[in-house]
Parts: sequence; structure tokens; C-alpha cells
Amino acid sequence: QVQLVESGGGLVQAGGSLRLSCAASARTFTSYAMAWFRPAPGKEREFVAAIKWNARSTYSADSVKGRFIISGDNAKNTVYLQMNSLKPEDTAVYYCAARTDPPYYSITYYLGRTYNSWGQGTQVTVSS
Repeated sequence: QVQLVESGGGLVQAGGSLRLSCAASARTFTSYAMAWFRPAPGKEREFVAAIKWNARSTYSADSVKGRFIISGDNAKNTVYLQMNSLKPEDTAVYYCAARTDPPYYSITYYLGRTYNSWGQGTQVTVSS
């Protein structure tokens, strides 16, 4: 199973920005889509944003729309999450995930259980 390595987390004041990165360790790894998740009260994980490589389609949760932007480089198996206008409620460990199988992606992209590989997470702390 491929290893995903996140970086870019840290401590920032409310209103500030951070850019997270996630890279797959294996050069031969080919993913169909990659996404970011974070823990949420009462949930195993909360969907944040996703990108589907073949159509460059992107998806984001309502809570981050207009503030977070997902992008990436398919050839490098690397995905980024530009986080702007950060709020204290964005404080969490952010996990990168990759999915290799495409079926029904447009209606299942937000489901963590459909992703095959996960990173160790990177901590984002937003102070008020």
C-alpha cells in the first residue's frame, strides 16, 4: 500500500493562511482521486476537499467553500490544500487520502471509507 506524506501544517492566527501538501511515496502509484479529511465531533472523519484527476474536477465541503482551494499534480501524485481565512474551528489534524477505483465517484467522493490509502496527518491550529 502506498504511503502518503503530508506537510505544511502549523500554528496560525485566525484570518491567516496555510498550504498543506501531500505526496505519494511510490512513483508507480496511480490514483483516481485524492482528498483531504479532518476529524469532526460525532464523525469518524469529515470531508474537506477532493480532486478527481481525469477531469480535474474539484469538490469541497460547504464549511470551507470560498476559503480552501484544492489543487495538485497528477504526474507527481501530489495534492495541495490552500487554506485561507482560517478560523479557530478549522483546527484539526488534516489527513490526505487517495482513491484508486473510480465507480460512482461523483456521488461518493465525500466518503472516507471509499479511499484506499491514508497519510499520518498534519496538525493545523488556528488561534483566535
